[in-house]
Amino acid sequence: MTLAAGTRLGPYEILALLGAGGMGEVYRARDTRLARDVAVKVLPENFLEGEERRRRFEREARLLAALNHPSIAAIYSFEEIHGSPGSAASAPRHVLVMELVEGQTLRKALAGGALPPKRLVAIAAQVADGLAKAHESGIVHRDLKPENVMVTKDGGVKILDFGLAKLTQPTDASGELTQSPTISAATSAGVVLGTVPYLSPEQARGEAVNFRSDQFAFGSMLYEMMTGVRVFARASAPETMAAIIRDEPEPLASAAPTTPVPLRWIVERCLAKDPEERYASTRDLARDLARLRDGFTDASLSGAAIAPAARGGARRFWAAAAAAGVLAAGVLIGLMASRKPADGPPLWRPLTFRRGSIGGARFAPDGKTVVYAAAWLGRPVQLFTTRLDSTESTALPLPSANLASVSPKGVLAIVLPRESSGVVAEVSLAGGAPRELVEGALFDVAFKPAVADWSPTGDGLAVVREGQLEFPVGKVLVPASVGARVTAARFSPDGSRIAFALLKGPRVSIWVADRSGKTTMLCDGFDIVTTLAWHPRTGEIWFSSRERGSRFGVVEIQAVSPSGKRRVVARTPTLLTVEDITPGGGVLVRSDDWPTTMTCLPPGATREVDVSWLDFSTGADLSADGRDLLFTEGGAAEGSQGGVYMRKTDGSSPAVRLADGDAQSLSPDKKWFTQVTPEKIALLPTGAGEPKTIRIDGLEFIAAAFFPDGKRLLVQARSGGKLSRLYVQDLAGGPPRPLTSEGFGFDGLSLDGKQVVAEHRDGPVVGSVIVSVEGGEPRKVPGLLPGDSILRFDATGNGLFVLRAGMPARIDRLEVRTGRRVLWKEITLADPTGVTDMYSVQITPDGASYCYAFMRNLSRLYYVEGLR
Repeated sequence: MTLAAGTRLGPYEILALLGAGGMGEVYRARDTRLARDVAVKVLPENFLEGEERRRRFEREARLLAALNHPSIAAIYSFEEIHGSPGSAASAPRHVLVMELVEGQTLRKALAGGALPPKRLVAIAAQVADGLAKAHESGIVHRDLKPENVMVTKDGGVKILDFGLAKLTQPTDASGELTQSPTISAATSAGVVLGTVPYLSPEQARGEAVNFRSDQFAFGSMLYEMMTGVRVFARASAPETMAAIIRDEPEPLASAAPTTPVPLRWIVERCLAKDPEERYASTRDLARDLARLRDGFTDASLSGAAIAPAARGGARRFWAAAAAAGVLAAGVLIGLMASRKPADGPPLWRPLTFRRGSIGGARFAPDGKTVVYAAAWLGRPVQLFTTRLDSTESTALPLPSANLASVSPKGVLAIVLPRESSGVVAEVSLAGGAPRELVEGALFDVAFKPAVADWSPTGDGLAVVREGQLEFPVGKVLVPASVGARVTAARFSPDGSRIAFALLKGPRVSIWVADRSGKTTMLCDGFDIVTTLAWHPRTGEIWFSSRERGSRFGVVEIQAVSPSGKRRVVARTPTLLTVEDITPGGGVLVRSDDWPTTMTCLPPGATREVDVSWLDFSTGADLSADGRDLLFTEGGAAEGSQGGVYMRKTDGSSPAVRLADGDAQSLSPDKKWFTQVTPEKIALLPTGAGEPKTIRIDGLEFIAAAFFPDGKRLLVQARSGGKLSRLYVQDLAGGPPRPLTSEGFGFDGLSLDGKQVVAEHRDGPVVGSVIVSVEGGEPRKVPGLLPGDSILRFDATGNGLFVLRAGMPARIDRLEVRTGRRVLWKEITLADPTGVTDMYSVQITPDGASYCYAFMRNLSRLYYVEGLR
């Protein structure tokens, strides 16, 4: 029975009916206690039959009320209200009291047809952000449609009825929730057709639903906003549901040819029939739309048409490129079809369009074909070719490999993966099987160093392995030294010199070597240097870098001449790597976006928590009780100097910034942490207190960790250019006590402070050993495999937690006496795209809590004309 204006429901005075449906009637009402207007949804009486159903509804309503987001209409309360005796509302009523949103529904906004692209993206980005917030809280809408989205007068967006489809679902005979959609409660054909077109295929089949079902409904809404047409609407509800399950929509390239290409890709990905082909995280979807909204110009939002997309598998292929497509600035879309004026800005032409990580890339001898390595959509790295005049890439029929170099005759130098390193092999671009040449090269898709380069004169291959530069293979041209190693190398166009990057401590410098081994340093002082490339016209060496000491993470493309004269070619907040340069000056550039995530399992929790703070959160030490995490930031926010922070692992409170720089070890009482430079060990307070400094003449410090008693430090240091060794330093003073011979670094201390697990890199014992703090011969750790990383002792002191790198990451417990291994945990990601490894894994001694970080590398290749 509809309530008349003036009716009182407890403290709420009914003002007007706003709408009605299968889930109840919604009224505008006045809350007389708070003197504000609210929306009151009066639920049908049969919705809450049974005490168990009522308790479930109350529990879910409280969860929904906890949602706090500007794009979600708030639920204020769930109440049982008894009306005044004799009134129309005298029977007990169950009501939801909600935020009253002024404006019009998206359905009304669509009454005139498709929305202008700029308004469409502005609305879509807000809806996606609200969805992401709810999904992160474990709440799925289940009935997303234009009727449930309000657009306010100032352009804001509010999602209505969030989660109510779940709250009002009937239960089956067993008491479990059924998967019937909201239409199960509707009786009117009009109501059914108003909801059915936004079901996901899994909803239409009566299967279990999750957040990806909301993504499909959102994609259906976006399609309608772009075209003015309901994507799967048919003459009847059964026909519509059949179309949702079986049919592909009309391609947006023909249905909405003037909309931005990246927006089409986003919609196509949301409308994938298979839920696994949609977004692994709605937050990623929201980020894509936010970047599209913020990055594209008005001009790019009004056009950028391309040829109609293919159906089926090809549609899904291009849908996968959505995230990578919006990483670039929007102006690049407009530039794709234009030509650069002679004196105009550089022309950036995208060459790749899928989502994933790109490895090495080089021009083929013709200067128009590009060969590159890429790991798309979480798959293993593979070699591809493309052309400057094409948007397509072709996979080469070769094993998984990274690309290092292409010779003038079209021979590829590739790096094949092995357990802990790689093998350089050669193979013709024309075809054939790879022939292995050099073992021990570095294989790393994420960092992508140039570990091998063909001589342009055809007389061999220069390789970087074990920190030294060899040319020809087997002849050391630049040796490695203590604390210094070569990381990248590139021949000059005439083959007379080799440019190389040298990493010494935290600093990177650029050098050149002639064929006799004479070396000259050209420039110094960087904390990032990527692949080197010689410019054929200017004779300069181009590279991407970030200078040490920079407060923010500004990355520059720089050029340095053989005489050491340096200049900035371009300055950018993202990492751009110059991969190759044609004789005419065209530049092959790779763009990398490296979002980093830090995750913890707090004590007593059953679900992991994202505890990332800024843009490059990396764990340093986890307290023994698992409640506090010491971590560092070193990305664009903190720059090369870095910053030290501490926060609760449950993410319940903000992180506290403690100091510049980085951190290594947290004291057992959580009051101090160590910060190490070659000159000193600093003990810095996490709260009130004065810093303390330890300096020892003749020692160069590398690392320092607190003993469990908090009174001593385990120190790794070296003296006189020798290999490092371990020491015990009493914090009360006195000289350090040598614990090992030279050649040791440490991986952890036992909980009783009596044992150290250390890695011996030189001498009669090679590998990891157990060292007694009280003295005695080291004991080799049995059962370790190539690529293992020891994380720490367990609480018993008889076992070690050992990490097997890769994706997924496997952590075993290794018995130190027998070498017996038992799987402790396998860490997997729902979306492994661009992730090659876990790092900074921290575990409590009892194994009950842990933290880890991972970096998602998303890349794109560009051909740039006019970069000078």
